[in-house]
Order: sequence, then structure tokens, then C-alpha cells
Amino acid sequence: MVLSKFMPRNPQFSAKFAEAARNAHATAKALVDLLENYTDVDNKVQKVRDLEHEGDRITREVTSLLAESFIVPFDREDIIDLNNELDDLVDDMEDAARKLSLYGIEKPLPQMAQLARVVEQQCALLAQGMPMIEDSGRVRELAALANQIRELEDQGDTISDEVQRTLYLGVTDVPGMIRAMRSGEIANLLEDASDQAQRVAKTVESILLKNA
Repeated sequence: MVLSKFMPRNPQFSAKFAEAARNAHATAKALVDLLENYTDVDNKVQKVRDLEHEGDRITREVTSLLAESFIVPFDREDIIDLNNELDDLVDDMEDAARKLSLYGIEKPLPQMAQLARVVEQQCALLAQGMPMIEDSGRVRELAALANQIRELEDQGDTISDEVQRTLYLGVTDVPGMIRAMRSGEIANLLEDASDQAQRVAKTVESILLKNA
């Protein structure tokens, strides 16, 4: 409505989404460290969980801001979707880390670290692009970042396919079957995180295009 042009928008939304993206990147880096340097596992898992709690805090703050704000920078539905998608992204990473400890995984599959690295690269791009969310002059730049995130997701799919092909090779007993199933579950969570990063990028790109 015309009146909205003369009413102040709450600038904290963009700042909070940028903060959430940085937290997702920090979570991904902690997950990479856990999987590439698989020592002191419980403490490293706790670091991931602490970052997930920080993400929950940011999610709650965005929800509160939305309830308090009459004029918002873009559609309320888009704010809700982006807020939830960023939260789900960090949740997937935390769930993978937690189950490494919960299941007592002694040696992660090498593909787990590869998948975590893919997610870390995607989150780095999200952290780079999120501050552009209200800058209609940077649509092309953000679209390029979104395309890189999609390409990384394709890499994640390839790695995940390799897990499925090799997961049960040489497994001949029940304990081995259980270990393989648990490793497969964790790998799937890492793939879910990669898919979720792509959803975040798609939503951000859509928001910017709507408001261009």
C-alpha cells in the first residue's frame, strides 16, 4: 500500500538473516573439523550443538521481530520460509554430528567428510550472499552464487550415490549391518543438509527477484 512508503521498515530482518547464515557456516566448519580430524569427538560434537542452539536463538528472534513489525522488508510468508529453512539447515548438521557420538561411530566413512565439505562451501556462499537480500541491484550476483550452490548440491548427490553403492560391500554379519545402516543414516543427513542449503539459496533468490 502507498502508506508503507512513508513508514519505517525494521532493518533488523536482514541483519538477523545474515547472522543466521554466518552461524550456519560456523556450524558447517565445526562439522568439517569433526569429520576430517576425528579426535576429541564429544567436545567437537558439543561445539556443533552449541552452534545449533545459537541458531535456535536467532530463529526465535526473527519470529519475535515478525510479530512486532507492521512493515516488513518482504513478504511475511517469505520471512517465515527463510527463517525455517535456515533453522532446518543447521538442525540437519547438528543431527549428523550428534549421531556420530550417539552411535559410537569409530571411523566415519570418508564420504561423510566430503559431504560436510560440500555443505561448508554452500554455507560460505550463503553467508556471502545473504547481505544482498534487500539489494535489488545485485540480482545477477546473487543468482550466480545460487547457481554455485546448486552445482555443489550436484556434487553432494554424486558423493551420496557412491555411499549407497559401497555401503554394504563386504558386510557379512549383523553387527556390520548395523554399523553400515547407521553410517548410511548419517550420510543421508549430510546430504539433506546440502539439499537444504540449496532450498535456502532458492528462497533468497526468489525474494530478491520478487522485490527487484
